[in-house]
Amino acid sequence: MIVTVTPNPAVDYTVSLTDEPTAGTVTRTDRTRYDAGGKGINVSKYLASLDTDTLATGFLGGFVGEYLETQLETAELPAEFVAIDGTTRLNTTLLTPDAEYKINQTGPTVDEGAVDALVSRLRERDPNTVVIAGSLPPGIDTATVDRIAAAGEWETAIDLNGDVLGELSGEYVLCKPNRKELAAATGTTVDSVENAIEAAHVLRKRGFERVVASLGADGAVLVSDERALYAPALDVEVVDTVGAGDAMLSGVLSALDRGEGERAALGTGIAVSSRVVALPGTSVPSLANIDTTRDTVAVERR
Repeated sequence: MIVTVTPNPAVDYTVSLTDEPTAGTVTRTDRTRYDAGGKGINVSKYLASLDTDTLATGFLGGFVGEYLETQLETAELPAEFVAIDGTTRLNTTLLTPDAEYKINQTGPTVDEGAVDALVSRLRERDPNTVVIAGSLPPGIDTATVDRIAAAGEWETAIDLNGDVLGELSGEYVLCKPNRKELAAATGTTVDSVENAIEAAHVLRKRGFERVVASLGADGAVLVSDERALYAPALDVEVVDTVGAGDAMLSGVLSALDRGEGERAALGTGIAVSSRVVALPGTSVPSLANIDTTRDTVAVERR
C-alpha cells in the first residue's frame, strides 16, 4: 500500500471565463467546479485510478474540511484524516481565454498532538511507501517531515517546496521537484535538460535515492545512482496544468510499486500527466490502457 500524507490539503475551486475580466465590472459565469485537492490527495486519486492500493491521510478542519471529506467519500477514495482546529484551505484557479491565475491560502495551524495522531495512524496501516506531498501549514516544519519519514519501516517519497527540500536531513527513496523547486533546492539555474540532470545529481547526494524532476513542456528527468533518464512531454492539447506534477509522481510510484524499472516508471509518469493536462481542474481522466500511451514515450539515457 502507498499512503499519501497531505499536510495542508485544500478544496480546489476552478472558475472558467469566456472573456478576460475587467476591473470595476462584474463578470458572470456558470462554469465552476470544486475538487478535493492537495498534492497527496491528488496522487492518491491517480494511484487509485491506476489500480494501485492507496490511502489518503493528513489534516482536515472546519467546513471546507468537511466538504473535502465528503467529496472523497463520494469518489470512494480510501481516506483517514486527522481532525484539527481551524479551517482547511480553499484554493482558487481562474482560467481566462489568455491566462491562468492561482490564489492559494496559507492553511490552518497543525499542533504536535495532531502529528502524533498521524504517526499512530501510519503505524496502524504499516504501508510500504509513504508519500508526503504539498505545502507545509503553520506548525509543520522540516523536522516534522523527517520525524514522519523515520517513524516506521516504510520508504518515504516527498514532493515539497524547493526551500524545504534543501533543509531535510532524513533518508528518502524519492523526491519530485518541478523545475523551479529543483533550482531553489540546489541554488542553481535549471534552464535545460542537462542543467536539470546536474541539479538532480546534487540533490540526490543529500539523501534522496531518486530524483524525478518535472520540466513542464520539456518533459521530465529521472536521476538515480545508476542512471540519468530523460523523456520529452507528449504532444497533447493542454487545457489545465493543475495536478500535472502529481500525476507524474503517481505514474512513477505506481510503476515502481509493480516492480517495474526506472525507464518504465518515467514513461508511465509522462503518460499519466499527459492525460491529466487534457482536462480542467484535478479531474481524474480515464487511465485505462495507460501502458499503450506509455509505449509512445521516448525515454532516453543521458
